[in-house]
Amino acid sequence: MKKIRVGTLFSGIGAFEWALKRLNIDHSIEFACDNGDVDLDSVDYAKELEKIRACDSLSEMKAYEKELYKAVRKTNYVEQSYKANYDIADENYHYNVCLLDGNKYKGKVDILVGGSPCQSFSMMGYQKGLEDARGTLFYEYARLVKEIEPKVFIYENVQGLLKHDKGNTWEVIRGIFDSLGYHYTYAVLNSKDYGIPQNRNRLFVVGFKDVGYIEKFSFPQPINLIYKLQDFLIENCDEGYFEYGNVKNGLFEYKPINKVTGSVDPKHFLSDKVFKHVMAVGTKNYVTKPKTDLEIARPLLATMHKMHRAGVDNYVTIDGKLRRLTTRECLRLMGFGDDFKQVVSDTQLYHQAGNSIVSDIFIHIFPQIINTGVFEE
Repeated sequence: MKKIRVGTLFSGIGAFEWALKRLNIDHSIEFACDNGDVDLDSVDYAKELEKIRACDSLSEMKAYEKELYKAVRKTNYVEQSYKANYDIADENYHYNVCLLDGNKYKGKVDILVGGSPCQSFSMMGYQKGLEDARGTLFYEYARLVKEIEPKVFIYENVQGLLKHDKGNTWEVIRGIFDSLGYHYTYAVLNSKDYGIPQNRNRLFVVGFKDVGYIEKFSFPQPINLIYKLQDFLIENCDEGYFEYGNVKNGLFEYKPINKVTGSVDPKHFLSDKVFKHVMAVGTKNYVTKPKTDLEIARPLLATMHKMHRAGVDNYVTIDGKLRRLTTRECLRLMGFGDDFKQVVSDTQLYHQAGNSIVSDIFIHIFPQIINTGVFEE
């Protein structure tokens, strides 16, 4: 099989790229794109994209893009993590899907992978196909599939997308995929069914340019989970991750730190008197230590809201003591090995890990794609 040319959108810390590394697949990263939460205010994206399209080369396009972001003067921490772990030319790392001219990569990408944040879907209509999606980041994903024309694409999102607006949003998205000329199939896959002890359901869409390949493709069958959450934990964890006090009978009082993060403050533990009261009136306002506490983790990030923090909002109890997951443990639970280089702060890395896609899902999907023969041409 020849070297596979890869492009990723909303690239994050490279879940797909890490999967290829673990599979030892010969590949090249043609481009990646992620703004890392560095937004441009008051920018006419359509107008700027036309100027970018007029650029004669990738380096010129990158230079124009950098100039737009120069005034922001904010650090793209996702870019730092990505470039520390993958081989990519600076001109091929882009900051904004809205400003990416896919035509410059047409015929240069075999597989395009990405999962757009599920924002603004309520803005969609029901009749105009791709035009209905304008104003959403899904529109940009679809636009780039159309411009780049990869042999295969993988699209990922939360499973709730299927039921959003009583299913109308998904019908619009399906119509858009149809209009792109691709043949596709989709499924909801859970990380715990593919080797990672994390209860994380996500929607995956796989599309092929040629109908002959879709007929040969099938999503991977679930496998037995042989690992528990405990297998991913670090022994002799630094005391700084532990909270004060002990969990009382598996319960601790639920008190959000603030209304923005909704994080649990585990310092409010139950006294014997309070515990008896809880048992008498019920556990509302309290968090119960789940029976699967050291078996399967709850999702490291329940939504794509940037204020959620994977480690801070996820706790485990060790010998009756409550502690946060470390950044390394969060990375492990997303399928990233201990050789993943951590070059940003814990706060940033918690965010990046929680926003990622579980790499092991791709490890099971990609061989199914290879088996269709789509990369043999």
